[in-house]
Amino acid sequence: EFMQASWDIEEVQAKGIQHLGSFVKDKSAFPYLLTCTEVTTLAMKTHTDSPDLQVEGCTLLLEILSQALEQGVMMALDERVASCLLHTVGTKIPDSVEFLWFSEVAAENLRRVGLIPDLLSILGRFLHNDKICSSCCAVLWSLAVSEKNADQAVLESALPVTSAVLQTHLQDGDVAESACSALWALALQGCFTDSDYEPTAALLLDALRMNPERAVLVRNGCLALASLVRLSEIAALAVLLDPKGSGMELIKDEYHLHSDEPGVAEALCLLMHEMVQYDEVMLDMRSQKMEKLLSQIKLQFPFS
Repeated sequence: EFMQASWDIEEVQAKGIQHLGSFVKDKSAFPYLLTCTEVTTLAMKTHTDSPDLQVEGCTLLLEILSQALEQGVMMALDERVASCLLHTVGTKIPDSVEFLWFSEVAAENLRRVGLIPDLLSILGRFLHNDKICSSCCAVLWSLAVSEKNADQAVLESALPVTSAVLQTHLQDGDVAESACSALWALALQGCFTDSDYEPTAALLLDALRMNPERAVLVRNGCLALASLVRLSEIAALAVLLDPKGSGMELIKDEYHLHSDEPGVAEALCLLMHEMVQYDEVMLDMRSQKMEKLLSQIKLQFPFS
């Protein structure tokens, strides 16, 4: 009631949100969670120029959703709450999109109210903002990889935007890592047409070349390439015949750089496994003595 009576006073709203957050985990507070949600979203919309209040509000909203889940209740996240979170994500607090990443229940609810188109809109508007791009691509990966009844048209529309993010931030390891993960998820969902395989494979190879020391990026980039190769021989040939250098030589280099990383070795093996399903590609791999590399990997990880 005190918050409702003092909407225009930022300090009252910020302190009120903090105080609500201090007891929202108590089971006796459960009947009041909906009211807490209403006053919090209104405070966030009223004071959009306060970063601290926006962060506190996001944290409280996601804690409320988590408490609802623990109580066995799927609290509906209506458009008002979703738009409040997304407005915060897209305009005022770039890092706050990470709160969405941390909360499975938030992701589920936001998916229901159509988060992916909003994420794509945010990415399009903030293509040169590294923090927004990194966080949005991470959330896109989470949503796309777990989407059971995916709207294929929506996911396909994510491909050009995600590719543009990777192209723009190839030399930024954090963003490139998130974008590679998102492309991997889109490949798993089959969001590519024949005209997409070659340029996407080339883009992923560029990301590997420019960030060779980042094990997670190398792993996810190779997994994305493996998914593309599984779908089309065009992608396999693009890996072999990339004008910037042989993909097979790149695989060798990456393995030797990360020979103590089982995740990287596993991703490289999966990529080679997908490559050899095509006769022409397999012959080329033999000529480049890939069997030697496979023997080294087998010796390095005999129990994997």
